Amino acid sequence: MDPLMENVSHTYFILNGFNELGEMRPLLFIPFSFMFLLAIVANSLLFYVIVSQRVLHSPMYILIALLACVDVLLLVYFVPNMLLNLLFDLRGISLTGCLIQLYCIHLTAFLQSSLLVWMALDRYFAICTPLYYHNSMALPGFLKFVIPLLIRNVLYNTVIVSLAGRLSFCYRNVINHCFCEHMALVTLACGNTSINNLMGLVGIFLIPVTDFIIVTVSYVIIFRSVFRSGSSGTKALNTCVTHIIIITVCLITMLIAFLSYRIRNNLSPSSRVFISTMYFLFPGCFNPIIYGLRTKEIRQQILRVLNRNEK
Repeated sequence: MDPLMENVSHTYFILNGFNELGEMRPLLFIPFSFMFLLAIVANSLLFYVIVSQRVLHSPMYILIALLACVDVLLLVYFVPNMLLNLLFDLRGISLTGCLIQLYCIHLTAFLQSSLLVWMALDRYFAICTPLYYHNSMALPGFLKFVIPLLIRNVLYNTVIVSLAGRLSFCYRNVINHCFCEHMALVTLACGNTSINNLMGLVGIFLIPVTDFIIVTVSYVIIFRSVFRSGSSGTKALNTCVTHIIIITVCLITMLIAFLSYRIRNNLSPSSRVFISTMYFLFPGCFNPIIYGLRTKEIRQQILRVLNRNEK
């Protein structure tokens, strides 16, 4: 590296994701915009139905409404800029804008993961301890499960973004991504980034992996409780298995995207960007189906609202 460059730290970056596709790059606007609109419409409808129908004002449905809201926020933080990038070649972003986007995306993704934990706990209390369900899910009692995860998410996210903001980016200013992703930004830094790499690795096990374990253990206990009671466990089994499958797919996608920056592999840069992007897009498109349309009570209220609007 040129010694003079070591004293220069870039404050403006180029988001260069999918650049390998050349003239075919703008065509990605079509599938990504379709997924974005689908996710926005589906989650907005789900949120509206739950909020407007009093029969759905129970803890489980309120958590689903919050998940729909979080899914929309997560996509709004990066997809519009990504679509403009793809269609009009607007690739520039400042370091401050990059860090803000990074903070918002990660914090919302962590909240999304925490909501899945709270939803699993809700089902655990409802099925395994039905007599104490209302006490467990009452706000004062449930806050002891909410506050620790919120503190964890905010503290960890603040630390990794602060550490990234302290780096000197004298290597280059081209981010091989369509939005500001933590490791894609850190790889551009000169100097020692071991603490950033370590904190990124800690975050994988502190948040998504830990949440996945909690959700899985909760559902295993639910299975045992349902089968031991001798009642029909088909509905509970189908719902819980579907949730675990979705969470597993998201976790695997995230691990591949994360480890691809640390382990030598044959993934092309475009493949890495695609996997990382789908980690955020996938839940927004499928959560309304898994947690909304597959839930009988919500499905009935959606049909009722749509039929009422047609009259």
